[in-house]
Amino acid sequence: MLGPVRIDPITVSKVVLNMTGLFAFEVPGPEETIISNVRLPRILLAAIVGFSLAAAGTVMQGFFRNPLADPSIIGVSSGAAAGAVAAIAFPALVPAALGGVHIPAFVGALVTAFLVYAIATEGGRTPVATLLLAGVALQAFLGAMISYMMVHSGENLREAVYWMMGRLHRSGWSDLEFTLPITLVGVVVLAAYTREMNVLLLGEEDAQALGVNVERTKVLLLALATIVTAAGVAVAGVIGFVGLVVPHMMRLVVGPDHRILLPTSALAGASFLVLTDTLSRAGPAEVPVGIVTAALGAPFFLFLLKRREVHSL
Repeated sequence: MLGPVRIDPITVSKVVLNMTGLFAFEVPGPEETIISNVRLPRILLAAIVGFSLAAAGTVMQGFFRNPLADPSIIGVSSGAAAGAVAAIAFPALVPAALGGVHIPAFVGALVTAFLVYAIATEGGRTPVATLLLAGVALQAFLGAMISYMMVHSGENLREAVYWMMGRLHRSGWSDLEFTLPITLVGVVVLAAYTREMNVLLLGEEDAQALGVNVERTKVLLLALATIVTAAGVAVAGVIGFVGLVVPHMMRLVVGPDHRILLPTSALAGASFLVLTDTLSRAGPAEVPVGIVTAALGAPFFLFLLKRREVHSL
């Protein structure tokens, strides 16, 4: 109902019911187009992106045993941003068959995560601390590359900046077709490994003694969290604090058991991003959703830091 054009709840309900194919209410053409082609796909995309980022954040916080971890900690978001900005700044280098920034961003995220893993792995083992440091270093390098490309992006600078701030204002059904299957499959597989996530919280040595193949599980969790994050970032740009604040907040409510924490965090992330996107377009001028998530998420997380111990899980 919110946006530059105000539409009453009855009209919204009629359009949504018409889309089921079971009803045929009379609705003015412009309102029907706005709801079915602009607002509804945007709301659904916000939900699925929030779902993916919060689920990946839950896994990353358990993986690193640190509530300050989030999906961007190993450079996934930076890799996606590098691929997207390259596609925006130098469109001639991107084959038309790739269809915009989705594929370059997705590939950039996966390649970055693979490089971080390859750098951190030695002798068949991947120390978590080394993985973290490699991610930080690669993020810094990619940040420099992104800045360079934006300086030379010319008339495409505005689009690149909007993408870096998180964008849902150009959402369409094609975005959902890209990210929905990847996200749902990834989160379902992650849900099958919630027991292993719980055991890893005890430490790698204890997890090994309890029968968990630690290195294989770490690789699998890292790969799945990367894919889920990449699917969300590729269509919505860099949106911060969803994967950081939401899992931590839900951990305070439901506890550390990943069998409960993972699905509740994912659903809370979906609700949070829909709410923040609604706020971003409720004012006289639309604001990129990444600005709103940071404006709400950062103070709230500082409040948690002040009120509770958050240095360990």
